Amino acid sequence: MNLQQRTAKTLSPPGLSAAPDVACAPRDEWLRAHEDSPAVTYDHVGVGIAEIDEAGRMLRVNQKLCELTGREAADLVGRSIFDETSPQDLAQDIAQFRRQIAGELDRYTIEKRLGRKDGTYFWAEVTSSSVRDASGNFLYAVRVQHDISARKETEQALARRSEEQGALFRFSEKLQYAASLSDVYDAGLDAILAALACERASILLFDDDDVMRFVGWRGLADGYRKAVEGHSPWDRSERNPRPVYFEDVGQSGLSDALKETVAQERIAAVAFIPIMIGGRLAGKFMAYYDKPHRFAEAEIDVALTLARQLGFGVARLRAEQARSLAEERAQQLVFVVESSDDAIISKDLDGIIRTWNSGAERLFGYTAGEAIGQPVTILFPPGLEDEEPGILARIRRGERIHHYETVRRRKDGSLLDISLTVSPVRDGEGRIVGASKIARDITDRKEVERKLRESEQRLTELLAAIPAAIYTTDAQGKITYFNEAAVEFSGRTPVLGSDEWCVTWKLFMPDGTPLPHDECPMAVALREGRAVRGAEAVAERPDGTRVPFIPFPTPLRDSSGRINGAINMLVDISERRQAETQQRLLLDELSHRTKNNMQMLQALLFSAGRTANSEEARKVLNEASARIAAMAAAQRVLYGRSDASRFAAAEFLPAVCETIRQLLPPEARIESGAAHGVLSNDVAMPLALILNELLTNAVKHGIKDHAKQGVRVSLTDQDGRLALSVEDDGEGFDLEEVRKNSSGLQLVLGLARQLHGTLAVTKNPSRACLDFPAAKI
Repeated sequence: MNLQQRTAKTLSPPGLSAAPDVACAPRDEWLRAHEDSPAVTYDHVGVGIAEIDEAGRMLRVNQKLCELTGREAADLVGRSIFDETSPQDLAQDIAQFRRQIAGELDRYTIEKRLGRKDGTYFWAEVTSSSVRDASGNFLYAVRVQHDISARKETEQALARRSEEQGALFRFSEKLQYAASLSDVYDAGLDAILAALACERASILLFDDDDVMRFVGWRGLADGYRKAVEGHSPWDRSERNPRPVYFEDVGQSGLSDALKETVAQERIAAVAFIPIMIGGRLAGKFMAYYDKPHRFAEAEIDVALTLARQLGFGVARLRAEQARSLAEERAQQLVFVVESSDDAIISKDLDGIIRTWNSGAERLFGYTAGEAIGQPVTILFPPGLEDEEPGILARIRRGERIHHYETVRRRKDGSLLDISLTVSPVRDGEGRIVGASKIARDITDRKEVERKLRESEQRLTELLAAIPAAIYTTDAQGKITYFNEAAVEFSGRTPVLGSDEWCVTWKLFMPDGTPLPHDECPMAVALREGRAVRGAEAVAERPDGTRVPFIPFPTPLRDSSGRINGAINMLVDISERRQAETQQRLLLDELSHRTKNNMQMLQALLFSAGRTANSEEARKVLNEASARIAAMAAAQRVLYGRSDASRFAAAEFLPAVCETIRQLLPPEARIESGAAHGVLSNDVAMPLALILNELLTNAVKHGIKDHAKQGVRVSLTDQDGRLALSVEDDGEGFDLEEVRKNSSGLQLVLGLARQLHGTLAVTKNPSRACLDFPAAKI
């Protein structure tokens, strides 16, 4: 393989000893060529020089190159020039060198970063020149390396300044056209990222509760924002807050908890830049870096400039929004004033009308043109002109007059009742310059109040005229009113606002048990929110006399349904009690005489039955005697109660059954079962006769073995109807077959029709059931 073929080979990929994959030229060729080079001058020039073979290895280096790289010559010779090249610049250098050894070019210049032994890099301008033999074959290359780090730093600084200025210019331009705070925040975040070359950014402002909240951000997780929101390195009242930054968060003095939070977000460096509005701290923006970052003074100045512009932009939008809101509210206020039914007037401190709304025109009859410029006293009726100086004096003192009721005069001379509210009007410096007045027509209200007073007077007179004790309480049971009859009833004068629940001195239950006032019917009505009816009690006067009465406590409610008091009427039932006692005596006498008469009649029938010669006659007389006994039993239940018109089935059924059983064979068993419902006097006698017939029939014809069998009776109510059931253990009978030959059954059917009921008979079990309506009771 000749030299030209060798130089055409490509370089191998870079590595620790990366070198072009080209076979080395014969050592003697290089030596012959090298003997002619001016090597003696290498160590005396101010640039780094290296001779490079076609494989990219350094064959010879001068002292300056050793100084630039921080290595000894022995370390450099044999190393590839690409081992020290920054990975960002490697591809371009390799590509040019390939062309050089291939003969496509004899010289090229490139700027790249070279690594030092300590791991740092410096910028170098490298010029690589080919050395060839007489035949044009590549022998080696001489690479001259100038240190241009200072120039590169200057260029980079200028580029950063240009980027910063460009970002500031774009930010200023966007702020001019920002139509909302969101536009300001977005433009600010763009500017922060571009001007400060950070990876992430955020803007936080104080809210109404003086808590710093995120209003805009880029690249931050929700969890991180929640964890750090509200944190501020400055006090809210600090007048000259300075930027705070941490070039390496891991080495900073932040708390361990905050360090951990920041580390989880992979933030290595951060800057807090205060945002001022109107000379006060309004918030901050933050710049975040993924690697430790050194904050230069010029960079901080740029950040403060961004913060000032951001503050100006936020202040401008807030001012515009406040102005827009103020204009909207002012327009709404004008609309409210003009559409109000109330008269809204303003006047100066001399009492001259300055504004006059349509409500004032309707109320007083003057147009705005007629009223404005006139003294407000044109509205005062004769005799009330002296009110105005007093009103103006109070306004000058800064007082506000609330709901002052007076009388004013319309244009037509008529008078009207009004309610005035007058407030001081101040200028921009807080000085009182006039007054605003709202006048409301209260003529209708005054009329309603007059009628209400008249109604209350009539009600008071009515309650006083009622011949029964009447009183009222508030929602807590305190006595608020009582009539004269209440004083006579209780034997004392109640104390308003002090006495509770009842006007009486002492209370008792009808049986004489003491009744505490807080458990009386009135207390129950207020506590449970319901009217109490049907209760009775006894009041004791201070003189020791007692009065039985019936109370009628009823809660009173307001328009929303809440209980705001109660009214009670106490009805003296002393005379009724005397009448009931007299009635009881009469009923007892009637019951006694009726019972004696029935017993005498029953005895006569029984005696006649024993002496009768005819079996048929004895049978009829005994049946009549049994029926008289059943009626007598019902009569005893009826007249044995205070209410002789109604009685309970539970009292009626066992009494009648026991009477009938006494007339049956001794071994007969009658079981009186369930008994529910209320019976009337009209039902008592027919039902007693029906029960007598059915029981007698069951014992005589349905029971074969009295020791084992019996008769069961019940009287129940359901769905407004009553049912009398007589059941035995016999075989039963057919109603249609028996009714023709049984006078007793015919009597039962007749009495059933009298009760508007029906009789049904069944077998297995043997049962006779009378169903009749409870409405007849």
